[in-house]
Amino acid sequence: MSGSADDPARRRVRDRRPGRGASFRPPPRAMRRDLAQLVCAVAGVALGVLVPRISPGPQVDAGPVVTLLFTLGFGVISLVSIIYSMLFLVIQFSASTFTPRLGLFRDDPIVWRTFAFTVGVFVFSITSGLAVGARRTTVSTLVPGTAMVLTLIALALMRTLQTRAFHSIQLGHSLTAIATRAHRLFDDVYVRPYDPDAATIAGPPPRAAGSTAVLWSGPAVVIQQIDVRTLVALAEEHDCSIAFLVSPGTAVSRGMTLAGVTGGELPEAALRGALETGVERTFDQDPDLPFRLLADIALRALSPAVNDPATAVESMDRLEDLLTRLGGLDLGIGHFADEGGRLRVTIPVPDWEHYLRTAVDDVLSSAAGSPMALRRMRDLLSGLADRIPESRRGIVRDRLRWVDRAGSERYPLVWTTSPGGETPAPGPA
Repeated sequence: MSGSADDPARRRVRDRRPGRGASFRPPPRAMRRDLAQLVCAVAGVALGVLVPRISPGPQVDAGPVVTLLFTLGFGVISLVSIIYSMLFLVIQFSASTFTPRLGLFRDDPIVWRTFAFTVGVFVFSITSGLAVGARRTTVSTLVPGTAMVLTLIALALMRTLQTRAFHSIQLGHSLTAIATRAHRLFDDVYVRPYDPDAATIAGPPPRAAGSTAVLWSGPAVVIQQIDVRTLVALAEEHDCSIAFLVSPGTAVSRGMTLAGVTGGELPEAALRGALETGVERTFDQDPDLPFRLLADIALRALSPAVNDPATAVESMDRLEDLLTRLGGLDLGIGHFADEGGRLRVTIPVPDWEHYLRTAVDDVLSSAAGSPMALRRMRDLLSGLADRIPESRRGIVRDRLRWVDRAGSERYPLVWTTSPGGETPAPGPA
């Protein structure tokens, strides 16, 4: 994706997955949640006023209908406490069992849509009950029928929410959810296969001579998204080039250099307008996050307090899948040019070694204390070395040799050296 910000490959990806391209920045999640609740509440008021005025079909006494509406309204609103109870339970369980950075259930749209719809049903029931009780002696069966249908939909949403909550506290479903998010993200950001002869550099961009440093003056935050198209337009408008020193997933604090601007001047406020920040990392433009989460789960499982190497092995299964996927992709995506081909924006992005270090190195040291985990790490590295391009195999084989030496020294009775490893001279048992 290095090249033009309007690269045809990027446009095809955006066409397949609307709203996930670099040029489109949807409202922040918190704003979308609030808007969903507001829309459902306003819709509830509107329906509560309009539906009682419709009088086709059979009529029934207004008194029992009012009682039914108030009963349904206050009964449905009690579901809100259940939603928050499940939310707190799953968040606490995931933080203590998997990793504190795993917020998949908390960010799942079904949680906030169920909450918003429940609020809308409550508002409709109370509004229509007041409208019927104030002016009518009879009312159309459409009113209680609508209330019952909305209540059944709310219960169906609650059932779906419960299922998602149960899945979120199960290891297999959580690992699969992380891997699925990762594959979607890789489809969005890595659109070219790896070509060793034409591979672009994926590391930090060089700092141009004579560039002006733009410092971050706000509070400590995490960069979550960067609007590339807006930045390219800003660079064209000010006739300059922008070299970012931070990327999505990076924490920035006051006084930290955000970017270097060459060929012109660009105020910090303009750059900050193209950034979405928050208090934690997200999957939106951070392909390193899935590796961090899976490695964290494996590290926690291998800690002396937990001592659950089987969980670490399952996490390594997903790590191998993601690394194999990235091994065949061009990772040099951080260079963006304008329509005239002039380089306007550069963003540091993780390279192959960075991904391998995040996914393997910390887990490697902890896995040395468990023959099960160390064997799985050996199989991961051996299989990875067989499936990725030759130019990326060197650092994988270095780690494979370390695993074979550690396994042969620690577990000589059960260890079998992998084909790509090396067997040290036998030592004392």
